[in-house]
Amino acid sequence: MNTHRRLLGFAVPALLLGSALALSACSAVAPTEPVSTDKTLVYASGDAEPTCLDPHVGGNYPQSLLAAQFLEQLVSENKDGEFTPWLAKSWTTSPDGLTWNFTLADNVKFSDGTPLDAAAVVRNIEHVQDPETKSSTGYLALAKVSKATATDAHTVTLNLSQPDSALLESLSQPWLAIESPAGLARSQDENCQAPIGTGAFVVDSWKRQDSVTLSRNPHYTTGKGEPALAKITWRFIPDSATRIAALRSGDVQMIDNAQPDTIAASAASDEIKHLDAPRPGSVNRIEFNSSRGPLADERVREALVRGVDVNAGIKTLFFGTATRSYSPLSSVEKLGFSEPKLFDTDANAAKKLLDEAGWVPGTDGIREKDGQKLSLKFPVSTNQSIPAEQSLFEQIQEQAKGLGIAITITPLDLSSWYEALGKNDYDLVSAPYTKVGPDVLRILYHSAGITPAPSGYFANHAQVNLPALDDLLTRAAETGDQTERASLYEQAQKTILEGYYILPLYDQQNHFLYSGKLAGVGEVNSVGNPLLRGVSFAG
Repeated sequence: MNTHRRLLGFAVPALLLGSALALSACSAVAPTEPVSTDKTLVYASGDAEPTCLDPHVGGNYPQSLLAAQFLEQLVSENKDGEFTPWLAKSWTTSPDGLTWNFTLADNVKFSDGTPLDAAAVVRNIEHVQDPETKSSTGYLALAKVSKATATDAHTVTLNLSQPDSALLESLSQPWLAIESPAGLARSQDENCQAPIGTGAFVVDSWKRQDSVTLSRNPHYTTGKGEPALAKITWRFIPDSATRIAALRSGDVQMIDNAQPDTIAASAASDEIKHLDAPRPGSVNRIEFNSSRGPLADERVREALVRGVDVNAGIKTLFFGTATRSYSPLSSVEKLGFSEPKLFDTDANAAKKLLDEAGWVPGTDGIREKDGQKLSLKFPVSTNQSIPAEQSLFEQIQEQAKGLGIAITITPLDLSSWYEALGKNDYDLVSAPYTKVGPDVLRILYHSAGITPAPSGYFANHAQVNLPALDDLLTRAAETGDQTERASLYEQAQKTILEGYYILPLYDQQNHFLYSGKLAGVGEVNSVGNPLLRGVSFAG
């Protein structure tokens, strides 16, 4: 399991030289058994089918899963969490952190046969930053890049408006992958259908609401040898029972969104194997909309956190596949800070807080204040919350009722869920967000995150608006001093936890099950996407 340990700060050595050794460190180990090179792997995804295969557009996790197979980034991350060369073979940074120079790897071609050069990288940065692209994840990650210039054919210069200690973390993500300028020159609809990259595979076709077909890239040079697989059929099967049945029957060889009970059942089997790839960045959590209604009062937020016990539900519903978190950050983040005592369950203390806040029990048991019921809206994305998690939310709903809080859970498809958030029509929300490194805290909790990106998506769903917190997150994002950075992020996390803006649950669940007939499974990228370039069928 890749633990995603990371280097801190932007004060990297003045020159980081690429080498063949560094490149091969990111490649899967070649299987020792004979392999077939004409096979098709069938992958079944339970995530929502992307509306666009170009991860520059929007920027969600299902896009990254697919894009990781045909697009690549400037930098990669090895198993020790160190950022290493990939499409860029080396880079330098100025002492003030405002100028970065990236030298590109030699002799790399896009799958359309055109060469990778500095102008192509500049075009990609401009594409992500163009409001018409409607990027969210990539757009926010490049917020400090004020200009990109092709200094020469193989060197890209990035000028920053402020130092960015998370720049390498951001550039390792699929949402900032490099695409062929010829592909970007097409209409957005056409590029969404089949982006052109430098990765191990190419997009052959996309049959909406069914599958995407990928084939081996004849121009692939950046990995260790050409892919063993001839093709990948990427199917969309939202029903978890259907996915696992297809895996067991051999109709598919790999599935995502594996459910806790099936993971536990497969533990003793040689026929089905398990890959656990925790995502970096944020922990899975319930965020409290502090900008409106009852949850604008910290006492109500604390009462809800203190009055419900999620530990028992996590234990029984997740079969040991999830561990309770008390931090805003994933367990794979070295700078994660926990404060478990804030989440001790005490229903009597919770009821006292609600009394102090002026909410008194009504005739039906639901508390009231100034003629209003203590009622909270909780839209849930059925595409992003697995059934076990939805059951946990229902347990929270029932426990909150005992406190006199009515929670209305509304299951929604992904587009309807986004619409509810955009209209600020929610009090509680569980919104996964994946970003490499602790800078995800700035994305999620700086007041600037209340303003929507060009896609219309905004990341600060708790709508935290604290100048002191903004200052901590801004300084952490700018400092090159590792000790100072760690201290600032710890203070920021304490502020978020002690203000009861979130209820941390567990790491973002990222479990994959695959056939025991596959070899070379286990390589993942910086955000936990399995990379299939080294996978083969044994025999």
